[in-house]
Amino acid sequence: MGSFLGVDSSITGRRWIGPSTEVSRQAEALEQHTGLPGPLCTVLARRGVAPEETAGFLDPTLRDLLPDPRKLKDMETAATRVLRALDRNERVAVFADYDVDGATSATLLIDWFRFFGREVTLYIPDRIDEGYGPNVPAMQDLARDHSLIICVDCGTPSFEPIAAACAAGADVVVLDHHLGGETLPEATAVVNPNRQDEADAPGYLCAAGVVFLLLVELGRRLREAGRGGPDLISMLDLVALGTVADVAPLTDANRAFVRQGLKIMARRARPGMVALADVAGLNEAPRAYHLGYLMGPRVNAGGRIGKADLGARLLSTTDMNEARAIAEKLNELNAERREIEARVQDAAMAQAEERGLDAPLVWAASDGWHPGVVGIVASRLKEATNRPAIVIGFDGDDGKGSGRSVTGIDLGAAIQRLAADGLIEKGGGHKMAAGLSLTRDQLQPAMEQLSTLLAKQGAGELGAADLKIDGLLMPSGATVDLIEKLEDAGPFGASAPAPRFAFPDVQILFAKRVGQNHLKVSFGDGMGTRLDAIAFGAFDGPLGTTLEQHAGQRFHLAGRIEINQWQGRSSAQLRLEDAAKA
Repeated sequence: MGSFLGVDSSITGRRWIGPSTEVSRQAEALEQHTGLPGPLCTVLARRGVAPEETAGFLDPTLRDLLPDPRKLKDMETAATRVLRALDRNERVAVFADYDVDGATSATLLIDWFRFFGREVTLYIPDRIDEGYGPNVPAMQDLARDHSLIICVDCGTPSFEPIAAACAAGADVVVLDHHLGGETLPEATAVVNPNRQDEADAPGYLCAAGVVFLLLVELGRRLREAGRGGPDLISMLDLVALGTVADVAPLTDANRAFVRQGLKIMARRARPGMVALADVAGLNEAPRAYHLGYLMGPRVNAGGRIGKADLGARLLSTTDMNEARAIAEKLNELNAERREIEARVQDAAMAQAEERGLDAPLVWAASDGWHPGVVGIVASRLKEATNRPAIVIGFDGDDGKGSGRSVTGIDLGAAIQRLAADGLIEKGGGHKMAAGLSLTRDQLQPAMEQLSTLLAKQGAGELGAADLKIDGLLMPSGATVDLIEKLEDAGPFGASAPAPRFAFPDVQILFAKRVGQNHLKVSFGDGMGTRLDAIAFGAFDGPLGTTLEQHAGQRFHLAGRIEINQWQGRSSAQLRLEDAAKA
């Protein structure tokens, strides 16, 4: 396939790729069959939506898309054990991961038990002092006072800590989604769609989605017994936040979770969500983008560089004053996290450049790098290089690292292999993200072997990421009405990228640097219509300078169209991602 608009190397060095002939043909058939706008039909065709599936796709419902909870292994055992704890008034502890998925998963269970007048004990480990997942001392302490411990977003590889809790007299139920090994811990139940012995399970779910399925099964049993339970639909704001923030694919039931969850969030009924939205400056109806880039990072900030349980406490509180106080604290921590992240990112990128950015694995390691930001920095390196990336911070001889991968390269499995071969202390995760612990002596051999494993998957053959474009638009065609119709094909995010359009042969009418490294642009096609655009981080590369100093040159511009709210008015704008000389 030839490049789109003849752009083989854009200003940022990318090749533009348009819709395939097959997608274009299917889009044309969809447009004739449905009467929907052409750009929307292209998005639907790209997602493989047939004409007869269009109505259902544009209005996804849980009734149609929710997996049957009972098809997951151990689900019925888990539900039986949780109901027994409820009916016998047992003391229950929830052990959660310190990220957004852990916080939302924990809050789902806290809310469910609260409906029945029961309070559970929340335990979230400290990232630095305890690390990821259950540990023996914490599980033994919980087991002394609780007969049931529910591990959420963690626990699948935690053999020794779970065995210690069981030996101390507690039952353990694991609700997780991280890759499972060949064997599982001896818990009462391990509900995980990514267990190796699962077949056709909804492996796309994050932990909050798995917990929600448990609540659905519990609700079914309560109804069969003639008993009431909480309104689970009202809890979907939590599932939506966990799903988007954990970068779970926005396909299948996740689409319905997020679409419905955004509607729940817009009602502003949960104090923690309200405080979070307000402190983030969100003054419009929430979209998936806001969950991923405004709200999620603030919930995460407590686990990254502050007190690990702040996010879950924020989401689960019923006190608006407490919610506002915690949200303010998380906002401060998030600002601090950004400063730390920027310093580590500059150092990590310089180190990675010395090794070469075209290797199968891009990695960096150093003393004193905060373990709370290494995952974010790994993500930045991955985005900049289109390579799997690992960033490791050492404290003495002990290193903790985090990795991010690119589509088609299974990083989690490769890191599990390192752990199984004894090349690192421990590690695991899923295809796109993973964590690991290792010693200083293990660093070089482990990274060399990981690079070899990823090369076998094709990581060393990746070029610069192509820019995929869904079609052409003129400035006059980018309307609020079109953007609203395109939103019906969302939510957009992981595995469901927002549509991207190219505006061909346009004239730059205005270009100005704003903030530290962003660019504001207005452009037109000579027909009297102009469109505003914003290019975030444009001056981190050549895009900002080239467009600011355009000297009358005409350009093709590419990006995603969105609605800009300003002083009560809505207008279309382009989130500019790339450009090429016309």
